[in-house]
Amino acid sequence: MDPIVVSALALVRDRCLLMVTARGRDVLYLPGGKVEPGESARDAMVREALEEVSLRLDPGSVHELFTVTEQAHGEPEGRLVAMTLFAASSPDEPQPAAEVGSLTWVTTRDAHRCPPAGVKTLREMYARDLID
Repeated sequence: MDPIVVSALALVRDRCLLMVTARGRDVLYLPGGKVEPGESARDAMVREALEEVSLRLDPGSVHELFTVTEQAHGEPEGRLVAMTLFAASSPDEPQPAAEVGSLTWVTTRDAHRCPPAGVKTLREMYARDLID
């Protein structure tokens, strides 16, 4: 079975990573979503950033960081998610939109609130000295 291919925004401020919760849920995840047919991973992240956290990003200012592949949260055992993270910056303040209920700036201390791909992302961001 092919992995679920998603792109996610890695927005870091003051050594904290932006994560969100969906309305009615308490699991933290990165703003992002599935790559649509014919869409590049970068374009998917730019689209999702606008849809989920109301940030208009310049695709030219976005760069790929890394990809994590892990068990997909809420899916049958063995169903994987391949999540490509893109670094971006914005002078604007992110705001919850669409299905996003709240925004949270996190560090590795919040890993217990994340699904497997989020935990792996936090560890990698810490290893790269991007977050605490």
